[in-house]
Amino acid sequence: MTQVLELSPSELAEQRDRGEDVVVLDVRSAAEFETVHIPGSVNVPLPLLGADPSRVAERLGERRVVLTCQAGPRAHQARERLAAEGVEAGVLAGGVSAYAPGREVVRGAERWAMDRQVRFTAGALVLTGLAAGRFVSPKLRLLAGGVAGALAGTALANICPMADLLGRMPWNRAAVEPTLESALERI
Repeated sequence: MTQVLELSPSELAEQRDRGEDVVVLDVRSAAEFETVHIPGSVNVPLPLLGADPSRVAERLGERRVVLTCQAGPRAHQARERLAAEGVEAGVLAGGVSAYAPGREVVRGAERWAMDRQVRFTAGALVLTGLAAGRFVSPKLRLLAGGVAGALAGTALANICPMADLLGRMPWNRAAVEPTLESALERI
């Protein structure tokens, strides 16, 4: 089993300050990328990378790669997909959330991060199920139980269908959604 190289935000910043050739791939959605990103990073949303990881790997060649997302999980998924294609990439520990404080970042229109949207939506569904179970019908508490079970299952599988669904909402759309071709051109 290959050990995952995690770089701290300070290590990445130092490498970039020294002018080292490091490709930073940000695998968050285009809307999240528009909100805040590391200067010079390239947005290749995880679904695009997953659609054809061999083309992304080919474009990266032998260059050093650091993957980032909001906090880390999607970057680790991207690392696994690229590793299957022979690319050994590092992961930015803590993601953009850990890099941004005290460092130069590019900021756009403010949006909630996807993990925050998921927590809010799940919490609202649980509260709705509990309230409806109390005031309408006890059977409606099953909504709260269903959400809790789904959250546990998605944590075990390391996937998040709710994030995928929320990512399709209009407020999570970027002005320009990247295509695989446009992402490959920027690498």
